[in-house]
Amino acid sequence: MEHRIRLGISACLLGKQVRYDGQHKRDRYLTDTLGQYMEYVPVCPEVECGLGVPREPLRLVGAPAAPRLVTVKTGVDLTERMITWANRRVRELEDEDLCGFIFKRASPSSGMERVKVYSDKGVPTKSGIGVFARVFMEHFPLLPAEEEGRLHDVVLRENFIERVFALKRWRETVAGGRLPGRLVAFHTVHKLLIMSHSEKHYREMGRLVAGLEPGQMQGSFDTYEALLMAALRLKSTPQKHVNVMQHMGYFKSDLSADEKQELLELIDRHRQGVLPLIVPITLLNHYVRKYSKPYLMDQLYLNPHPIELQLRNHV
Repeated sequence: MEHRIRLGISACLLGKQVRYDGQHKRDRYLTDTLGQYMEYVPVCPEVECGLGVPREPLRLVGAPAAPRLVTVKTGVDLTERMITWANRRVRELEDEDLCGFIFKRASPSSGMERVKVYSDKGVPTKSGIGVFARVFMEHFPLLPAEEEGRLHDVVLRENFIERVFALKRWRETVAGGRLPGRLVAFHTVHKLLIMSHSEKHYREMGRLVAGLEPGQMQGSFDTYEALLMAALRLKSTPQKHVNVMQHMGYFKSDLSADEKQELLELIDRHRQGVLPLIVPITLLNHYVRKYSKPYLMDQLYLNPHPIELQLRNHV
């Protein structure tokens, strides 16, 4: 990466005391671990739209598809105020080169899903989306988005961060010019990574790259980006990883019978859920270097994000 990756984030998750009660919700994984690779762009919808700290808490009321944002005690309706601010803010964020956003779970302004929506009788259901989060995701439909609570799930964490790093690499590719060769090169090194999420998208993207027309590069790049983000949004599974690792046969003729057997056993143990993905991947990386296989050396599937994050130690 030429630069640190820029991520939008709910400001309270960085330790900023902007919550309704004057407190924060600092998440040390986000600040201390992931933060080594990210440049965060903090956003607090409630403060930025003009509400003070501390302030009366807010909640969503009405129909889950289009709830109102109102103060809990006095019932002041702040929906239009928040939407007006949010529409302006997302346009400003277009200039921030964001590769994703991390929202605050359960927030009536920033919750990404399952936010409480209260009926007219005061009965809550976890069926809403925060007002700002909805505007943001509609404005940036391709950007990876997650909540800090969901990032405690190791599979969702790995998926989100993998998407963020892939989008950053894509942005750097596009910055070099929308040329056929750059798209082919990007796809070539991401083939196995895409396959580990979706064979359907892998085949569709392969056809797109194979049929590139010089006069249609703008549309081809846009379509490819949409397919890339759609593919990576689908979660990898042990079986998908097994399928990819079994496709990596470029050095099988170099392995001894014992080496082949050991590799197959580790791959199968991952399929069974006995070993994390990092175990067979580490051995594959060893063989790729040992037997000098340039195609596999370049495959981002083997190293999609910094190993220091230990994301594959738990999936």
